[in-house]
Amino acid sequence: MMDTTIYKALTVSQIREGLLAKEFTAVELAEAALSLAESEGQELNCFITLCSEKALKQAAAVDEKIVLGRELGRLAGVPVALKDNMSYMDYPTTCASHILEGYVPPYNATVVDRLIAADAVIIGKTNMDEFAMGSSNENSYYGPAINPVNHTCATGGSSGGSAAAVAAGIVTLSLGSDTGGSVRKPAAFCGVQGMKPTYGAVSRYGLIAFASSLDQIGPFARNSADLSALLSVITGQDEFDSTSIDFDHPDYVASISESPDPMRIGWPTECFGEGVDAEVLGALEELKKQLEEAGHTFVDISLKNLHAGIACYYVVATAEASSNLARFDGVKYGLREGDDSDLLAMYRQTRGKGFGAEVKRRIMLGTYVLSAGYYDAYYLKSMKVRRVITEELNEVFNKVDVLLTPTTPTPAFCIGDKTGDPLAMYLSDVFTVIANLAGTPGISIPAGKVESGLPIGAQFLGKRFDDARVLQIAHQAEKLLR
Repeated sequence: MMDTTIYKALTVSQIREGLLAKEFTAVELAEAALSLAESEGQELNCFITLCSEKALKQAAAVDEKIVLGRELGRLAGVPVALKDNMSYMDYPTTCASHILEGYVPPYNATVVDRLIAADAVIIGKTNMDEFAMGSSNENSYYGPAINPVNHTCATGGSSGGSAAAVAAGIVTLSLGSDTGGSVRKPAAFCGVQGMKPTYGAVSRYGLIAFASSLDQIGPFARNSADLSALLSVITGQDEFDSTSIDFDHPDYVASISESPDPMRIGWPTECFGEGVDAEVLGALEELKKQLEEAGHTFVDISLKNLHAGIACYYVVATAEASSNLARFDGVKYGLREGDDSDLLAMYRQTRGKGFGAEVKRRIMLGTYVLSAGYYDAYYLKSMKVRRVITEELNEVFNKVDVLLTPTTPTPAFCIGDKTGDPLAMYLSDVFTVIANLAGTPGISIPAGKVESGLPIGAQFLGKRFDDARVLQIAHQAEKLLR
């Protein structure tokens, strides 16, 4: 068995070099990852399903390629985890919900096919908030994922299991989905990097939908080079996703290796005031100072409509969720409760037992804002506010290259602290939702720790299809913060 301490420290490039130098095999890497997933992963509750049999076959195929001298894929032998809302043939995809318990999709998500084509080794499916609805990973049917930094704290949601698996060193890379910050917030809470690409840059085919106009698959990694390698593999237009876009994107690993030109970095005054933890503010001020010394210029800007983002997001997201989740009724797949002779009773019992409290709350809110008497007052108005927020961001990006904000107002909170107050939980997404409403890219990187040892996340936001620039400034900030 490979030494797990050595395994946990390996980067994507080191894995490739070690495989080619025959310092270890892909099977040994997979066995180490699966062993950690069964031990530490169980303690952290970050996996729902392990894909042991297929993972070992994928690893063996990589080793065979090396023996035969064949060209290796970009992620050859790299252990990867998938959030459990991405379809993976032959294994359950549950969305951490009782209503999909035991459902096995008959096809792969496009991102999964691209990982397999790149010779990645898929270790397992990770824990999450049920149907990606949550900010702390406490809404899972399988219980909350545990933060590896402090086991009393939440991982952030909804992709908490994917973030925890990378932070704990169980896998080198993972994928999550970001609807209102659900990659960036767990990255901040667990002390890793997480990115939401431009909407349409990565195919959503095979991603079980929460809010279709907001959802975006995004990568987790412990450093920007690894994150860039994963993003390069999954980015690109897909004929199976009509919202995916063909755009001219560079090789992200190559682009971050270039020294970035001096940038004008926006400093939104609304993100650095009341409600933000003092230690978080201090860490961001220090990062600002280091970036200025590196040659970048900061510009004070105002996001006057930032305050409207949360309200707008939760109207749009719940409206789309109520529509998307109508398909889970006990007829086609997953759980079925009640007597088949009474169709309506079967619907009620299946959905009543199958969905958790937060999912029911959001379905009810979404149904309400779409109802005949309230559509204009809520949903239509929110769509207008969304346009205003998008136009404001577009104007800001005519003046600056990127924005720097805290990822979250505070470090990770304790499990149970906010479950009794949904509004307080929703407000913790205040700095992340605007990127989803506008479809722009955003990344969270570790920016130090508070006195208690919990990580602080710094968020860079860029304009649409400027993912490479966002990665460049994140990579430089990462080097400055070492």
